[in-house]
Amino acid sequence: MIIDCNECAMQHTSACSDCVVNVLLHKMGEPVVLSGEEHEALGNLADAGMVAPLRLVPLTGETTQLPEGGEAAAS
Repeated sequence: MIIDCNECAMQHTSACSDCVVNVLLHKMGEPVVLSGEEHEALGNLADAGMVAPLRLVPLTGETTQLPEGGEAAAS
């Protein structure tokens, strides 16, 4: 899964400040790349209330599959 905040419809909203991506970003403006296993682990942590959930809403509304089984927002 590739998470690009510049491709998210929720960017600059209240949902953005509560998104787990803010914890993951080490260089603002660059996409975060997660494997399928990492994406699943973050979902499990969010379900347990340990981290904020992913708030990504792709501007295009489409996703594409990556070879390792993750998803990427289509551009």
